[in-house]
Amino acid sequence: MTDQNSPKERKSRSGNLADGVYQALRLAIIEQALAPGTKLPEDFVGESFGVSRTIVRSVLARLTLEGLVSQQPNKRAEVASPSLAEARGVFQVRRGLERTVVETLAGNLTPSQIRELKAHVADEEKARGHEGPQSIRLSGDFHTLLASMTANDLLIRFVQEVTSRCSLILALYGRPHSSECAINEHHAILDALLRGDGPEAVKLMDEHLLAVATRGLLDLKPARENGLKELLAGYRQRVAAG
Repeated sequence: MTDQNSPKERKSRSGNLADGVYQALRLAIIEQALAPGTKLPEDFVGESFGVSRTIVRSVLARLTLEGLVSQQPNKRAEVASPSLAEARGVFQVRRGLERTVVETLAGNLTPSQIRELKAHVADEEKARGHEGPQSIRLSGDFHTLLASMTANDLLIRFVQEVTSRCSLILALYGRPHSSECAINEHHAILDALLRGDGPEAVKLMDEHLLAVATRGLLDLKPARENGLKELLAGYRQRVAAG
């Protein structure tokens, strides 16, 4: 049976499949479900998502560019394991980027943006006390949401990338910490932005990111090897449903 779709339609379908696999793998890494060092065999990932190895290869290359996956010649791709020096460098860059974000937004948030930020922090409150995937994701999303409101495409992309890398770093070196502290820090940053107090917002954001860094950077955690197929299937369903 021949494929009746045009080359353009086949390319579009392939792109949609690749984006779904990318979103699922990225989310699994950010939520720390896939630990640093976890092997990502192309054939295994392809079977888990029902896609070709070609699509998996393109997704892994994309995640490699973002620093979330590591690929060495003649070796299987794996979730990246940044060194401590690399980890400190990422947090240093992130602090500079997010200073720019809050400087841009202080006193300039629209009513709809204010409502969206308040709703997000309220969602964080609901997840308070649960150190699971939702709490991890919401914490990072607060920062990418702020960046998205600057309307600066380059800044948005860079903040999203370093935030993702920081989630990976904390999965590798992090220790349990109080989500209540992080939520209170988010409240304080938002309050400063609403008051239009740029210097205070910058100070609070800098202190917050320093606290995030110092809560982590301790013990190495083992990679998760068992149950990978079931884990990926769960993320495939989440992305499809979302």
